[in-house]
Amino acid sequence: MDAADLLTLLDGGPLVCDGGMGTALIDAGAPVGACFEAFNLDDPGRVVDVHRGFVEAGSRLLIANTFGGNRFRLRVHGEGPRQAALNHVGVELARAAGAELVAGSLGPLGVRLAPYGRVNADEAFDAYREQAAALAGAGADLFVIETQSDLLELEQAVLAVRAAAPRLPVLASATFTRDDRTLLGSTPSEVAARLRELGVEGFGVNCGEGPAQALRIVRAMAPFAAGRVLMARPNGGGPAEMGGRFVYPATPGYVGEIAEALLEAGVGIIGGCCGTGPAHTEAVVAAVRTRLGATRPRPAPEPVVVGDAASPPAPAAAPPTGLQSALERGDFVVTVEMEPPRSFSAARLVAAAATLRDAGADVIDVADSPMAKMRMSAWAACRLIQEQAGIETVLHFPTRGRNLLRLQGDLLGSYALGIRNLFVCVGDPVAIGDFPQALNDVDVTATGVLALVTGDLNRGRDRAGSSIGEPTAFFPGAAVAPNAVDLQREAGLLKRKVDAGAAFALSQPLYGPEPLRRLYEAYEEVAGTQLTIPVLSGLLPLVTARHAEFLHNEVPGIVIPDATRDRMRAAGADAWREGLAMASELAGSLREAGAAGLYVMPQFGRYDLAAEVVEAARAASRSSSATRRTDS
Repeated sequence: MDAADLLTLLDGGPLVCDGGMGTALIDAGAPVGACFEAFNLDDPGRVVDVHRGFVEAGSRLLIANTFGGNRFRLRVHGEGPRQAALNHVGVELARAAGAELVAGSLGPLGVRLAPYGRVNADEAFDAYREQAAALAGAGADLFVIETQSDLLELEQAVLAVRAAAPRLPVLASATFTRDDRTLLGSTPSEVAARLRELGVEGFGVNCGEGPAQALRIVRAMAPFAAGRVLMARPNGGGPAEMGGRFVYPATPGYVGEIAEALLEAGVGIIGGCCGTGPAHTEAVVAAVRTRLGATRPRPAPEPVVVGDAASPPAPAAAPPTGLQSALERGDFVVTVEMEPPRSFSAARLVAAAATLRDAGADVIDVADSPMAKMRMSAWAACRLIQEQAGIETVLHFPTRGRNLLRLQGDLLGSYALGIRNLFVCVGDPVAIGDFPQALNDVDVTATGVLALVTGDLNRGRDRAGSSIGEPTAFFPGAAVAPNAVDLQREAGLLKRKVDAGAAFALSQPLYGPEPLRRLYEAYEEVAGTQLTIPVLSGLLPLVTARHAEFLHNEVPGIVIPDATRDRMRAAGADAWREGLAMASELAGSLREAGAAGLYVMPQFGRYDLAAEVVEAARAASRSSSATRRTDS
């Protein structure tokens, strides 16, 4: 079948497809959470029976049981080696059930794409092309790319199936949350406009919150559908969890009523998704029969620009933070990391912050549950330090354990407390901390958070595109590891962070200037341009010879030269003094290597030693400035 064949077929009236394969298999005894595609080989009779039930109810188009047949989803179930066979047999089983037409189903990959995840566009493209090739090789008549919530992933899926089988028709549908946007914030009109640009034969909506929502989505997409097929396959109502499984309340009669309205709105391919069985299909078939012979309305040819697609408001002017101003002036900035207390009392934390302020620190970095240990919330500690010690803070903001909803709420709450400097990172895994059983999910990568802050919140909207009132004015930074084993890869990661909006970087501890110089060289080689954002070099004063050996041998990213460790061993009981002296020496050499400042990390709560390092760095900074003035 090609695009012309599909349109010719639809001239005879709307085409009814089947209902929800996954929920139908569960109703037939499959365990919740099973790999449903595995049944294609392990229990083909059960799959054929489900398909045949829909055919007998009047479905002319069957969607093969291949929704999760991509490499990423199958690997989770240990089914990767059988991928080609599972997809191939899935098409054959639908054909064996008596289908007039068989569509190969391609669901979402089950992983997040960059910048909100770790899978890049090329990897997504390869995964979809691989699955599409198997489906086309098995004789699928067309493709249905379904249940998509990320427009970037949907684009890769369309491009991949076109590459695998250029002649087969492509239908693509997205799923929407209760606010009629995809999970990543795209509106129906944005989805429809992009799919039209990509040249798919049809597009629409599936899954979601039920038939009534599907009708709203279809009406919003209709202005973009001239010359395209509109498709609607809603769930049997909004899902509700009951007894460990989801139930769907919509009756066949109700689905049939909404089906009539969907057909009136211009839908040419209609069916169901989760929670819809043969009885629902019979009701849809009855609705279609009432329209046989009627001319399907053709929407206007020109897309309509709706309000949701308007450009976001320009960010309001806001004064820079103290850290931002200092870095823009070229000041040599000294910041010190502090850990929040393990209780609600912050008196010692505030006192130590005041000591560091008096020693000359510009900013206090407040870590968020370092080493996954239970601590006071970092943003509360930041507020107390700023309010009671009178020194600006940088909030460490790890993505660990935060989903997209909580992440945005935490950012807005932090901003409301007057915290504007952010250090975005992944965070230490909970497995090494106080509560290893806690969730360690990373819903958004560090690069994704940077893009969210600079591209959305700082522009006055949330990730879904809704207004948050006035824009924020965060000053975000990111992490860098100059001692990374693969420095080219690290430079590439830093480039992506810079592109996503990172305005400064904090490095892991360094014990010599050479790693910093190598980082700048690697960045220029990878990016084709010099690194322009300021880097504050990590400086962790050594306390004992054993401390030095531990850091060198057991902490990834920290490399301590032999000569430095030899000095610590030779110092004996005075090793802490030697460590302090070396840190003071290092402050000057790091500045000469291009560091924009220091990121001092006290060990074992020794903020007193940190204060001495700060004073030494300040003295070195004054001396260097005086020298430059003399030379000029």
